[in-house]
Amino acid sequence: MKSLQQNLKYIRDALNTTSANGRIGHYKHPAKEKPSFIVWQEDSEAYSHNTNNRKIQQQIHGTIDCFSLVEYDPLFDEIQDALDKAGIGWGLLSVQYEDETNLIHYEWEFYIA
Repeated sequence: MKSLQQNLKYIRDALNTTSANGRIGHYKHPAKEKPSFIVWQEDSEAYSHNTNNRKIQQQIHGTIDCFSLVEYDPLFDEIQDALDKAGIGWGLLSVQYEDETNLIHYEWEFYIA
């Protein structure tokens, strides 16, 4: 079984292959946030397997949020491509426009074991 830290670094490394490298935050927004940035976090264990009172596989669930001032920002596709290339399961949860900040907000969920 991979360690929790290994799985989290796998997500981080996949996101660092995008053009947002340097504008990616874990739990909180990065200092350099304009014109687009990514925030990601793990939030729970999902669909893990136990045998003989031992965990043999731990699947981690989390979210990735991308905020951009740019309509049709290429970063949206880059995130999906990076997750695919890394073999990380994902799904697009929502797309929103935030009036207060004028940011377009894409949200994905991910699963990694």
